[in-house]
Amino acid sequence: MNQFLPKDISIHNLHRVQPDAHARFDAISRTYEYHISEIKSPFTLGQSYILKQSLDLKAMNAAASILLEYEDFECFSKSNSDVKTFFCNITHARWKKNGNKLVFTITANRFLRNMVRAIVGTLIEIGLGKKNINQIHHIIKSKSRSLAGYSVPAKGLFLTHIDYPDSIYIEHGKG
Repeated sequence: MNQFLPKDISIHNLHRVQPDAHARFDAISRTYEYHISEIKSPFTLGQSYILKQSLDLKAMNAAASILLEYEDFECFSKSNSDVKTFFCNITHARWKKNGNKLVFTITANRFLRNMVRAIVGTLIEIGLGKKNINQIHHIIKSKSRSLAGYSVPAKGLFLTHIDYPDSIYIEHGKG
């Protein structure tokens, strides 16, 4: 099957699921990573956002942990989104440094359109000292996209994991 797919898509495993299983709506959680490179490198070209400024990772992680206290993330949603609810349950949000790369990992039951990229942009502004950690409370409560940070480019964003309930699999425990 991989020979028929585009170069940027590959299949590693197949699992039999119930006939009514839905890849999007049956998911319990999703995990995204956002990659930032502190230096230009041909090995990360098109796969990370290059940001040469120094970031305060401690402040960014403190602000990221505040996200877990909230459920309404309208402020991070793409403007004029046609969604019924802006509620999401974020269970993990953390930055890690690995050499010249910063990786933000976030897990939630669902995400709004443009949400991760807007969160990352907001956390970068905190890391640059343009916003302080406690402003994250005001931004979220305001529900205003204009108060949140900029949306970082899509090229550093990766969907890395999706959890499904065992009940969708024909052979339980294959998830």
